[in-house]
Amino acid sequence: MSPFDQAIQTQKLPREKVFRDPVHDYVHIRDKIILQLIDTQEFQRLRRIKQLGTSSYTFHGAEHSRFNHSLGVYEVTRRIISQFDRNYQSKANNDGLWQSQERMVAICAALLHDIGHGPFSHTFEGIFGTNHEELTQAIITSPETQINQILSQLGNDFPHKVASVINKTYPNQQVVQLISSQLDADRMDYLLRDAFYTGVSYGAFDLTRISRVIRPYQDQIAFDFSGMHAVEDFFISRYQMYMQVYFHPVSRGMEQVLKALFARAKDIYFNLPGTNKLESAIELLEPFLTGNWQVRDYLQLDDHVVSAYFHLWTQEKDPILSDLAQRFLNRQPFKSIITSQAEREQLKTAVYTELMHFDFDPDYYLFEDSCFDLPYDYYRPGHESRKNQIELITKTQQVIELSEVSSLVRSLASQVRGDHRIFFPKELLNQIQKIAPEARNANQQMILLAYLNEHEDVTYHIQERLF
Repeated sequence: MSPFDQAIQTQKLPREKVFRDPVHDYVHIRDKIILQLIDTQEFQRLRRIKQLGTSSYTFHGAEHSRFNHSLGVYEVTRRIISQFDRNYQSKANNDGLWQSQERMVAICAALLHDIGHGPFSHTFEGIFGTNHEELTQAIITSPETQINQILSQLGNDFPHKVASVINKTYPNQQVVQLISSQLDADRMDYLLRDAFYTGVSYGAFDLTRISRVIRPYQDQIAFDFSGMHAVEDFFISRYQMYMQVYFHPVSRGMEQVLKALFARAKDIYFNLPGTNKLESAIELLEPFLTGNWQVRDYLQLDDHVVSAYFHLWTQEKDPILSDLAQRFLNRQPFKSIITSQAEREQLKTAVYTELMHFDFDPDYYLFEDSCFDLPYDYYRPGHESRKNQIELITKTQQVIELSEVSSLVRSLASQVRGDHRIFFPKELLNQIQKIAPEARNANQQMILLAYLNEHEDVTYHIQERLF
């Protein structure tokens, strides 16, 4: 028995521990190291970071955290690996089956895959230039973190093995694809979990069936052909969740308010002309405003800490900062109008002009957002490498790419869908609507017409990507 295997044997708990979970019923923990990782301050921080960011302003039940999701991804991965150990355990070198010694690195990577997320995740990243995947690797490999110290119990190189799974460079790509692929444990959990907490039914699919038909094949993960319909159902659910939940215009409107708020705070910090000096202390944010931050600074931040700053900013002398802070805290999303490529510049200019007329600074009250560019993707054969395509294995060991035999998936993959929106304060729209129709100028008529057309056009949400 190798030193690594001996170390793993000493990690077994005398009795299995379980956590109640609303999605998976129970999360089962048999390894001491998993329990120790959960108890670290870095992992507990995930309790204070929402999984869906601003979506809770649209779906009031969506208050779940990245802590919940991370446990769920661990549990899905654990169940799949248990099935692999029962049915597909490797018998010889290079037989393409599951190597049981990969279990520990896989479940640790599953548990820690989101450890690098910060407050309000992607919005914070866009303003301050952080990257949650790079930070996940840094937290895992930094000797300063409790997570690194615990992982190092299994060997000095073990943290780097786990980090390489996150980085997709781990030699065994089966492990990587369990955590990050077109149909992985991460997506399986977040679809079910996000659907549960938002209260929608779109995200439902047969996880039990998929967990039975998923299998190792050569250097990748594949699925038994008999499970094709369960896999189809997953992709339909995934598409619906993107269109109905993740790309919801109200959630995106709140995200633009948040983006404006961070941007204004940053400009005030650097004393840009027209700004008032911050009265409140911002010690924990200061390293990010200057760009001189370390991992330990990042780990001090969560949604609660940043929201506390927002509360302080409502009392600031700077009118734009205080206005944006109260808009975010009191759910006052920016309104939006959908635009095509042909109308984009003209419509944006119209909104800009009217914002200036009604004394709104367009630098903080005018934003564009394309859901195509949000950090979610569609399953699109031809746009992914072979290792990322979904492949079905027949009883005769024939390999078939999913869209070749599924007209449903082929239809979804044939066209990228989404929209491009211009966001601005709802007060602008209210002011325009108060003006008598015959007194409205050309800009005002264009803005109002675009707003009304969206609400009458039932096809707006299935546009082709034009940008």
